[in-house]
Amino acid sequence: MASVNKAIIVGNLGRDPEIRYTQNNTPVASFSIATTDQWSDRNGEKQERTEWHRIVAWGRLAEICSQYLQKGKQVYVEGRLQTREWEDKDGNKRYTTEIVAQTMQMLGRPGDGPARDPDAAPRPPRPAQGGGAPARGGQGDPFDSGPVPGVEDEDLPF
Repeated sequence: MASVNKAIIVGNLGRDPEIRYTQNNTPVASFSIATTDQWSDRNGEKQERTEWHRIVAWGRLAEICSQYLQKGKQVYVEGRLQTREWEDKDGNKRYTTEIVAQTMQMLGRPGDGPARDPDAAPRPPRPAQGGGAPARGGQGDPFDSGPVPGVEDEDLPF
């Protein structure tokens, strides 16, 4: 029987993406996206719950995310869930579940979201919004699906 591993998230960036490079000089970007549920409880009081999702992008998509995404902006990310095992400083086994991004689309209008620090380094202009194709890792790009040949978990910078 076939299986499906697909995650679709629409939310706001919790921080600017961090880009790092593996020993093979492969770009890897990581960032978090917040999604918020709102409902009314039995007493009619509005309730809210925010979930944080860890996102990892590889290759060209990592570079695009690093260049154009910033904290507070709304974004659509599509990818697959992946759980990694790692060891902390004390030698304890830890697990991290993240979304490995395969598609990213910036949402909203230019200028939406929080103002940037005027003393911060300027970002390049954003491409026109709407109607365009979502950013992908590229046709035939080995980062679009599955593990990356030659890149081990130890190579991950986070």
